[in-house]
Amino acid sequence: MGTALNPAKRLLFKTVSSVLQSPLLYQNLAKEVHFMTDCIFCKIIAGDIPAAKVYEDEAVLAFLDISQVTPGHTLVVPKQHFRNLLDMDGSSSSQLFERVPQIARKVMKVTDAAGMNIINNNEEIAGQTVFHTHVHLVPRYDENDDLKLTFVAHEPDFSELSRLAAEISQAID
Repeated sequence: MGTALNPAKRLLFKTVSSVLQSPLLYQNLAKEVHFMTDCIFCKIIAGDIPAAKVYEDEAVLAFLDISQVTPGHTLVVPKQHFRNLLDMDGSSSSQLFERVPQIARKVMKVTDAAGMNIINNNEEIAGQTVFHTHVHLVPRYDENDDLKLTFVAHEPDFSELSRLAAEISQAID
């Protein structure tokens, strides 16, 4: 390896390599210690990959997205690894979303944006490309910027809406 590991990671890797031979067990162990060895956001959180950080505390890291869909495009990520929001528990998601408005306001103030899209994609079909929970803060400047979202409105079927609402409310624990 070209990069030196910090002592905690060195101990973890030594333990894992000497005790565990199964990749599945290794992945489960990594999840238990709240990082994934192949996750780019975990590597950024660990300091193994540089990032343009805009906010950091014990639970959350926010940094500028390298794609910069619009200037100031920021990602807010929990330091604990979760595949996406659907895998998060209430406490962890509360910690993440408690910080989103504060960071979004600062991004808007500094960039002088006219508005902000706050986006979270869950699973590939929804546009998730990095499988570590993250929230996009995308400043908006005018209707000609590079973010394009389209919603197609449909005529409401009120009986179907009632049926679906009842089914969803019964499924919520």
